[in-house]
Amino acid sequence: MEPSGGRKEKPKGKEAAARLEKAKQKSAQQELKQRQRAEIYALNRVMTELEQQQFDSFCKQMQASGE
Repeated sequence: MEPSGGRKEKPKGKEAAARLEKAKQKSAQQELKQRQRAEIYALNRVMTELEQQQFDSFCKQMQASGE
């Protein structure tokens, strides 16, 4: 039997490794979010430009048919 005041030692190496792994995962997740956000903004910009081009083309067609 163990004395009532004793407790088992936790291996600190495993804890440090687990913390390090968790930090790496969190960092990777943040980088992924940042990249996705940048891609979304880039796609939004391209789609806005395309929509503007299509609208300009539509306006020209309406002006030509109205004259």
